[in-house]
Amino acid sequence: MSPVPRPPAHTRQPGPPFNAPAARRLRAALGMTPDHVAHGLRASYALPHATPDLVIAWERGALTPTHPELTALAGVLWCSPGELIGRPRTLREHRVARGFAPEDVARAVGHGFLEYTRMEESGQWRGTDRQSAALAELLDLSLPDLVTVTGLEAKLADLLRTAARTRWQAYVKPVGRIVPLDRRLLEETLQELHQDYQRQMAATLSWGGGSAAGEASDAGRDFLDRIVDTFWTSLENRTA
Repeated sequence: MSPVPRPPAHTRQPGPPFNAPAARRLRAALGMTPDHVAHGLRASYALPHATPDLVIAWERGALTPTHPELTALAGVLWCSPGELIGRPRTLREHRVARGFAPEDVARAVGHGFLEYTRMEESGQWRGTDRQSAALAELLDLSLPDLVTVTGLEAKLADLLRTAARTRWQAYVKPVGRIVPLDRRLLEETLQELHQDYQRQMAATLSWGGGSAAGEASDAGRDFLDRIVDTFWTSLENRTA
């Protein structure tokens, strides 16, 4: 595959979070190839740098379209731009999705511009509790989003996995430092995660047969891989 050409640097402004699987699915549904899409981008939307390799890079998630590229791609695929926008995950994606410039966010949360941009680029948020609250209010972040963009999701996942495997009671306070919710709510949720994990492991082993241990290991690994999403879903169900 030849190197993917890029548009001039001065035109590459960060675009919104891109839903690569949706772009690939929409193209396939129209019976189009990446070459067809690239031709449409060049001929109808004056994007001379558009090639099949660039389209493939977008669909694989290796590159993200800019705002003009995404709008043009939506036109070629006969869909709205919103159908190609994915759920924001990073701090930059949430900022872009809300239409704020970096200096706007830096000013609102009380950070210097360079300090804020370094945090955005590294994915390591270093704000105080007050600054985190200001960030959540400005970008309309849910609690799961705030945990993700402040770089605490991996730590939360480690705590939840250990709580599910061992004594969940010991992890109520550490989890509460990341997720500042009612203690009883956290206790009930962690106990449920622990019981679900232990129940699943026991059920898998009870199948018997020589492969039972391996199947239990696979089932347990799958449960632990999804434990953060399961945790948020359980909390949402309890507070609904």
